[in-house]
Amino acid sequence: MHPQPPRRSTHVTNSPLSRLVYDRWGEYGRPVLLLHGLLFDRTMWWPVAAELAGDCTVIAPDLPGHGQCPLRADYSLERIAADLAGLVNGLQLHRAPIVVGHGTGAWLAIAFADAYATHCLLTLDEPTGDLPGTVDDVVAAAGLAAVPEHYRPFAEPRRDPALLAAYAGWKAQPPTRRLVVAGPASGPSGPARDSAFAHLSDPEGFAARLRALL
Repeated sequence: MHPQPPRRSTHVTNSPLSRLVYDRWGEYGRPVLLLHGLLFDRTMWWPVAAELAGDCTVIAPDLPGHGQCPLRADYSLERIAADLAGLVNGLQLHRAPIVVGHGTGAWLAIAFADAYATHCLLTLDEPTGDLPGTVDDVVAAAGLAAVPEHYRPFAEPRRDPALLAAYAGWKAQPPTRRLVVAGPASGPSGPARDSAFAHLSDPEGFAARLRALL
């Protein structure tokens, strides 16, 4: 008889000025930090985290102003990366995390890896230029059509124009990439390319890909 995988638990960091709401699966093993992009929230990672549960400690935070995380004054990449580093260190797992960023969360993942100990960095659907100018443009560029119907509830964007203004400073990508990004596997015709929302198109396969990086 196999033990049940760890259940999801929700936590809040206790700093009033840099509060983060996050979900956690597991108590031991290497931490895996899953970062959503602009207008989305931590629920987009629930299917993958459920697959990974038991193999590592999975952490999926809401970024400021998203999901259940409150607004704040400083939305800079450096400040949020520092808060995430404090969150990971507070777990006291004594292992560098795997950091995964989706969409604009890829820029945050890169900024984290530039500044803090990181075992591996993985980015998905990273924007190639400036952010689109309107909420509708951001949603259209996200590629939601690739998400299977039964996973659509995990990719519901928050259509709040104020978030575009708050995160306007993210238009410039981080200046360096200290850690090489772990891209998709190569095939006979060369490097593979992830489809949009690859983690929701095939959560089991994506979890297996992360498990191989542990």
